[in-house]
Amino acid sequence: GAKGAIKVDPHQLSRNELKRLTRRYTAMILPLIGPEKDIPAPDVGTNAEVMGWIMDTYSMFKGYTVPGVVTGKPIDIGGSLGRKEATGRGVMMITRETLHRLGIPMLGTTVAIQGMGNVGGTTANLLQKEGCRIIAVSDISGGLLKREGLDIPDILQYIQSSPDHLLAGYQAQGVSPITNEELLTLNTDILIPAAMENQIKPELAPKVKARIIVEAANGPIANEAEQILNRQGVIIVPDILANAGGVVVSYFEWIQNIQSLTWDEDEVNRTLEKIMIRAFNEVWEDAARSKISLRLSAYKVAIDRVVKAKKMRGVFP
Repeated sequence: GAKGAIKVDPHQLSRNELKRLTRRYTAMILPLIGPEKDIPAPDVGTNAEVMGWIMDTYSMFKGYTVPGVVTGKPIDIGGSLGRKEATGRGVMMITRETLHRLGIPMLGTTVAIQGMGNVGGTTANLLQKEGCRIIAVSDISGGLLKREGLDIPDILQYIQSSPDHLLAGYQAQGVSPITNEELLTLNTDILIPAAMENQIKPELAPKVKARIIVEAANGPIANEAEQILNRQGVIIVPDILANAGGVVVSYFEWIQNIQSLTWDEDEVNRTLEKIMIRAFNEVWEDAARSKISLRLSAYKVAIDRVVKAKKMRGVFP
């Protein structure tokens, strides 16, 4: 996939300004996108409403409704059930499978999560339901720590109801404040960076105490930091595998759109789980067989598929 964006803070714009900006941007990239070309999906600073504006703008230029041009749309205009939670659900599944492979029970396993947006919040909620103890969470406004385990549903409700949708100001018995750096270096079984890229830098890496890092964000570990963590024996589950749930369900949404079908949420989640577990098993077994890191193995498995397809198709002309 590729990235394209406008350098702006959407929180500083009115709804109408954001709508006009989105429609203009869509008009400019119109030749590049389409249900048979590039298909945009939500990322940082966007939501289902923004995706709906993109779809509507594209459709207005075409003269008919084209729901398959974009994914992550509101349900009522062609979005998929389960899409909003898909990335976080996928992170939960990959975390669960990693623990299973290592022979570690989920019940009582401690987890720290940096980022409490859609991905981090969903991951925290689902992992707690599976029996994990979420001891720390954070966002750009700061973090929360409680060794006995945080009340994730209560925190999510607070974020939803607060004006800025941030953790700042949350209070509960036994909960103490913590900085993002302190969260990243906590003594915890699992660390899940679910915020922005390059959060774990080389100077921070030696202080990381987590045994397992599951990359819910894109590129949260700097390259030099990863080398240090590898030497420390930290198991890193790479972003290309861990956070693939979102793009998988975006694919499901596109399939539903072009076939004019609607899947129920159970079918979406069931099919997502099948794909995520199959991908995880391929990568884990290749890493063990080749004696390489999970990231290198994920790249190896992916490139191998492309090479095989290219050999079968040949070169034209």
